[in-house]
Amino acid sequence: MILVRQLRFWTSLLLVPALIALTSSSEDLTPRWVGDRLLVTAPKLHFLTGKSLERLRNGASVPFDFQLTVSAGKGNPALQRALERFVVSYDLWEERFKVVRLQNSRVSGTHLTAAAAEAWCLENVSIPSSAIPPDKGLWVKIEIRSAESKPALAVQDEGGISLATLIDAFSRPTRGSQDHWALETGPFSMADLRR
Repeated sequence: MILVRQLRFWTSLLLVPALIALTSSSEDLTPRWVGDRLLVTAPKLHFLTGKSLERLRNGASVPFDFQLTVSAGKGNPALQRALERFVVSYDLWEERFKVVRLQNSRVSGTHLTAAAAEAWCLENVSIPSSAIPPDKGLWVKIEIRSAESKPALAVQDEGGISLATLIDAFSRPTRGSQDHWALETGPFSMADLRR
């Protein structure tokens, strides 16, 4: 009897974190339908931290690669994907961030707090909703990697960083010098999302 109680106790301790992870994932990453685009919000996701923030405060600009994917199930191949690279810089005097989207360098956010800069990046990564099945059970995942500012990684075409370079970057495992963040949530359907 005591053994059964101990087993139940230890089993409950192991299941509680799993249940918390399942319930919090939908709060951590929320898909939204804005106009004709699928975007995500992730208020608890903070990537302007750690080594990346240290590099920014030391005067370096830090590129971040974003990949937003939609799949038919957790761990399944992507049905649709959006890839973007943003370069973040930090103004030491104003203690504010500037973000430039490399696909269109005329699009930028300036005088931003860290949270506003992170949200600005997410607002500028989207997938056309017309490319997503409206009534299929879907999973959405956002991945962010800090990138090194070396010229070898900054191969660009006329519109900014090349798509091939970003796909190659996400196909390799992260290196020890890279910060990496990922959130995934589902299932949901496009028909369930509010317009």
